[in-house]
Amino acid sequence: MGSLPETQIDYTIHPRVNSDDPVPPRPRPAQPPYLLKDDADAIRVATELAAELAKDAALRDREGLLPLRELDLYSQSGIWSIIVPKEYGGPGLSYATLAKVIDIVASGDPAVTQIAQNHLAILGLIDIDATDAEKREVFGWALQGLRFGNAFSEFGGKNVVDFKTRVTFEGDEAVANGEKFYTTGALLSHIVPIVSVGDDGVYLVFADRETPGITITNNWSSFGQRTTASGSVRLENVRVPKARAVKLQDVSQVPTVQGPISQIIQAAIDAGIARNAIDETIRFVTTQSRPWIDSGKETAGEDPYTIAAIGDLKIRLHAAEALLDIAGRAIDRGLAEPTLANVSDATLKTAEAKVLSTQVAIDATNKLFELGGTRSTLAQHALDRHWRNARTHTLHDPVRWKFYHVGNYYLNGIHPPRHPWS
Repeated sequence: MGSLPETQIDYTIHPRVNSDDPVPPRPRPAQPPYLLKDDADAIRVATELAAELAKDAALRDREGLLPLRELDLYSQSGIWSIIVPKEYGGPGLSYATLAKVIDIVASGDPAVTQIAQNHLAILGLIDIDATDAEKREVFGWALQGLRFGNAFSEFGGKNVVDFKTRVTFEGDEAVANGEKFYTTGALLSHIVPIVSVGDDGVYLVFADRETPGITITNNWSSFGQRTTASGSVRLENVRVPKARAVKLQDVSQVPTVQGPISQIIQAAIDAGIARNAIDETIRFVTTQSRPWIDSGKETAGEDPYTIAAIGDLKIRLHAAEALLDIAGRAIDRGLAEPTLANVSDATLKTAEAKVLSTQVAIDATNKLFELGGTRSTLAQHALDRHWRNARTHTLHDPVRWKFYHVGNYYLNGIHPPRHPWS
């Protein structure tokens, strides 16, 4: 990928989140996305992209603007196919590199970054569960630049795995019916993968975004991660070729790294939020804040308590990022050799990374205001978005259970559970 285009965009005509205005299906890309060469190339692309996403991140958050141009840049960057295996034409880069790349991109805009979360997790799931023919089709779509949305979670049910969406088979067609929420990416996707329960197990049904019977409502109203368009999807007799229904393994019976793959992306986004918040704190303290009267210092940056707080945050961020790298390499081992020991190791190491990235994201976004002082709360600075993004995104998977599963393994030898939230 060369330099990102310096195009101007008229945000006054942009669709907004939580709006009744219809958002038509996005056009398919005119050309395939960039194909990443290696780890260094992926880091370079992510760094360039993060700088571009950061430019209007505060504006998009304040106005609730859907990131149309930014999402096109993101999905054409090559990052959305970063884990497509080499034997299927992709870069086949490691999960450690994926975590680093997502961390970097999220430091530019974590909301835009999150839109790729389910796309990437689905690629990992296909790599584990699909047949060769299914892999060739799904990986081929990704290499063409098609974006996968998400029709996974449901708002009703007694817990996150109590799925009511059903799939039935009529001749050569799969027919899906149900309703989904938290459908990050679906609104702006090209293909909507639908988690559905059949008579013989759980399926991932791939439907084109414009398939009759799919209704996507732009009703995401959270105070954080506002521009992810994580609204709802209604499915009414959605028909697709039967070959597009991929049967999923029962992870409670078969050890796979499906859970850690999903989790490491979430943890990396939180690390990116923390990284950006710390950088914003340093910038604000050194350019805007006044020293406290009792410090006897000339500048806020000389305050010993502020210095110590920045040091603490940087150390904890680096620890979280180091654990992300360790977890990524454990996932690579578990993918290559999916033994119970390797899968549990990947799950535990990813859980540890998730704990640290969650904690430092929340603490860094809190400290931004404590160290920046009262003027850091002024609307003109738009710094509150960092805390709102951290508080919202870290709710995906409760870290209180991460402590329990890690402790239960080391104390009692109990392997952690296997599901997408572990």
